[in-house]
Amino acid sequence: MSQPDSEQATENLTLVQAVRDGLHTEMERDEDVLVMGEDVGKNGGVFRATEGLYDEFGDDRVIDTPLAESGIVGTAVGMAAYGLKPVPEIQFLGFIYPAFDQIVSHVARLRTRSRGRFTCPMVIRAPYGGGIRAPEHHSESTEAFFAHQPGLKVVIPSTPYDTKGLLASAIRDPDPVMFLEPKLIYRAFRGDVPTDSYEVPIGEAAVRREGSDVSVFTWGAMTRPTLEAAEQLEGEIDVEVVDLRTISPLDEETIVESFKKTGRAAVVHEAPKSGGLGGEIASIIQEEALLYQEAPVERITGFDTPFPLYALEDYYLPEPARIKEGIRDAVSF
Repeated sequence: MSQPDSEQATENLTLVQAVRDGLHTEMERDEDVLVMGEDVGKNGGVFRATEGLYDEFGDDRVIDTPLAESGIVGTAVGMAAYGLKPVPEIQFLGFIYPAFDQIVSHVARLRTRSRGRFTCPMVIRAPYGGGIRAPEHHSESTEAFFAHQPGLKVVIPSTPYDTKGLLASAIRDPDPVMFLEPKLIYRAFRGDVPTDSYEVPIGEAAVRREGSDVSVFTWGAMTRPTLEAAEQLEGEIDVEVVDLRTISPLDEETIVESFKKTGRAAVVHEAPKSGGLGGEIASIIQEEALLYQEAPVERITGFDTPFPLYALEDYYLPEPARIKEGIRDAVSF
């Protein structure tokens, strides 16, 4: 599991504080890094992820924009093409659809379209996922949209330590990164985060729990209930939990090596099952480790419906009891 070196100075931060710390550290390190979006400046962002940055770096590097997602991302494309490193924020992933054309038609294709003359070093941040009793359009888990688009990297942290390190890697990357922040766990727990700059590599999964009976692959806010389910099954089933951290590119090597060890697998994600990343992970296992397979790959996911409101969220999101049931199905086949 990723964690700070024992000799490093650390702070005990929530995940959203780690976002803010990561932005601050990179803005101090590189004057070309700037933040932009609705209410990110004087207000500090709807979740206070940019709090204090406006006072420290000024309105030319922390830019309050109009409520126009296509304009936010489109402007950032021009900035990135000409040498800046913009970090636009979309307040919720469910609001990103007006900017979808900019993302898939321009952000993801600029290097290819210009035959390498231009790159697009930008990070599009967006809180995403359910579980906070939000209104419509505030709880979508549509990460598969972006993982399907060549030219984009898609990163989803699950710990404060990984959040700061992955954000640094994303900002320093010469190509565009979608940085999706699971808001359900923004303030759910704290972790030690180094005060200095550091990177967590994009494209590398983390084995959060070693096991020998079944491999469970997950990411983002679903990592915690998956680990909780694994702990509750201790003594009955030895569960390995792999936090993918990056869903594009997927760490196929870690997926395959874990599966070869256990021969059984489940995937936990809160997005709908149809067209979700669970199907892609199952296909990787089929292609690369079929002869090790002892049972079908279980998918423990959200449902193929619009995200429900309020109390029904508890039935929609995978939680430890449902995750345990799916793991048992994978093992008992």
